[in-house]
Amino acid sequence: MLCGLAAVSGSLAQTNPPNSLTLAEAKTWALRNNPRIRSADAITNAAGSVIREVRSARLPGVTGLATGVEAQHSSILASGTLQTSSLYSRLASGVAVSQLVTDFGRTSSLTQSAQLRRDAQASSANTVREQVVLAVEQAYFLALGGSAAQRAAQAAVDNREITLRQIRALAESSLRSTLDVRFAEVALSQAQLDLVQANNLASEAQSNLAAALGMDHAQSFTLADEPPPTALGPAADSQVQQALRKRPEVTALTQLRDAARRYAEAEGRLKMPAVSVVGAAGVIPTGDPRLPETYSAAGINITVPVLNGGLFSARRAEAEQRAAAADSDLRELTNQVAREVRDAWLQANTAAQRLDVTSRLAAEAAEALRLAQTRYDAGLGSIVELSQAQLNQTSADIQSATARYEYLSRRAALDYATGDLQ
Repeated sequence: MLCGLAAVSGSLAQTNPPNSLTLAEAKTWALRNNPRIRSADAITNAAGSVIREVRSARLPGVTGLATGVEAQHSSILASGTLQTSSLYSRLASGVAVSQLVTDFGRTSSLTQSAQLRRDAQASSANTVREQVVLAVEQAYFLALGGSAAQRAAQAAVDNREITLRQIRALAESSLRSTLDVRFAEVALSQAQLDLVQANNLASEAQSNLAAALGMDHAQSFTLADEPPPTALGPAADSQVQQALRKRPEVTALTQLRDAARRYAEAEGRLKMPAVSVVGAAGVIPTGDPRLPETYSAAGINITVPVLNGGLFSARRAEAEQRAAAADSDLRELTNQVAREVRDAWLQANTAAQRLDVTSRLAAEAAEALRLAQTRYDAGLGSIVELSQAQLNQTSADIQSATARYEYLSRRAALDYATGDLQ
């Protein structure tokens, strides 16, 4: 998977990627620099801090105290509270210590819930990484396809310029009509229009690649070609279970469901007592002469909830319903993943079939153009026939040039759907 590359996501290697890129370099650069990944990592780290926040309830608490009192002599009662002893004038300082002994598993359940939520966020961060890698791969293949279409369109322009020069020369020798020259000019203009469109699509593909890399400006890259695509695997149904095991979205939602269940358990334990040990000690450097210079005390505090207007039962019911909703969400995601795998496999299979068909189409169009050129040169064919053959060859060459990269892009989408994206 992407865990090995994920370790480098926190640092910037350079301001801009190099102008020449391989697919592996593009993916590595995106994992280091894409802001979505850095955001996901920061949220994961924040979720890790929540674990420490919840777990702190089980650790000792120490509080420093300082008190200064000026009391009327023999004061016993203070407004708003009942005192068990007189109020004494004093300056005192000390510490108070508290330690939770047991809350019958509530804090443990809350800690487990927080850990599962942190793990779910880490799985979600892996989802972001895979989405970034998928976007880079598809943009990379689209850019390669755009360059291939550019070359095919440029070749068509060059060939039609040659044809136009030949026909003009023949027309000047009265061997061809002016109509033939006009048809050849129209064919050249059509090829130039195709080239303009190919150039625009190639520039757009380069811009999309720069955006996938996490850049805020366009940049043109010289891209290394990728090896021929491998054969498509077995039917999609055999890959669904693999996708359910490996897709980080499924893992994340499973962990969120388990976290919701642990939280519901914790809310159910709100009705249980909480037992704590408390202690205090300190010094009284100055004060009423009846007070000793030091003091200390220790005790056990038991908190037992009795009535609270149904608050705890309502909180437990809410948590249980949220856990049930998370379980339903997981089942829905399972169905969605299965559907995505089947759709991705069908699209990849269609692209694979198109790869073979466009290859044959390009060869057949080239042969048809050769025959049309031969017939035209021999005076047996018309300029309309030749122009149509040229148009067919240009279209076939562009489709053949881009079909390979479309298939590679569909294979990347299938790898993402099955959890095999590298």
